[in-house]
Amino acid sequence: MNAAGVKKPVAKTEDEIELIRQSSLLVGKTLAELASWIKPGVTTLELDRIADEFIRDHGAYPGFNGYRGYPNSICASVNSAVVHGVPGSAPLKEGDVVSIDIGVVKDGFWGDSAYTFAVGEVKPDVRRLLEVTLECLDLAVEQAVAGKRLGDIGFAVQSHAEAHGYGVVRELVGHGLGRNLHEPPEVANYGKRGTGLVLHEGWVIAIEPMINLGSRHVREMEDGWTIRTRDDRPSAHYEHTLVIRKEQAEVLSTFKWIHEALASK
Repeated sequence: MNAAGVKKPVAKTEDEIELIRQSSLLVGKTLAELASWIKPGVTTLELDRIADEFIRDHGAYPGFNGYRGYPNSICASVNSAVVHGVPGSAPLKEGDVVSIDIGVVKDGFWGDSAYTFAVGEVKPDVRRLLEVTLECLDLAVEQAVAGKRLGDIGFAVQSHAEAHGYGVVRELVGHGLGRNLHEPPEVANYGKRGTGLVLHEGWVIAIEPMINLGSRHVREMEDGWTIRTRDDRPSAHYEHTLVIRKEQAEVLSTFKWIHEALASK
């Protein structure tokens, strides 16, 4: 711990990184499985059941299930829900967007990733929000190299999102992970270049831009979990788990299989 009593990030060994990679790849496979099911008429509770079964069939545990009392195996956040949406029985509709966030535990290590899906055809401004949020993630990953600082990651997200007129959620952050879902450091989606902790090789972090079509302000719903935009406009959320390297971040999760599943629909 440092003088303030805050735990410092700890670099992972290569063996630990490989275990995190395997868990993260399983998240990618699970999201791809859900991609083939996401369409108007399906409920997020059905998606939760499919994901839970898929994860367990692959020798892992759906880590969100029971985490701090959370009741389900995925977070499914529809339209103005930013994150932590609890799966329910309301069918998805044409034009909706749904962020699916999944964590799995396999061989003692976590994998964590999220993807926002369009349900059928969405409005052009919503489609653009999804594209820009994914670009924010890619730009942030480019900054996740040894010697850079946490503020460089946050600045990459914030500057790109705000240049398009979008709101950047500040109350929720990315995080380190390994044997625990949430480890140091916190990885904000806003910041100033050259500020914050210096990034060290071997740190494993999850970067997850949460970008709103309207203002950045959010509110917590009565279920105690769902975070929704205060103006009820749509939000998008993407997340990768990666390891800090000297020249270029090594992304441990993947969207490859998701994109293949979407292309084949």
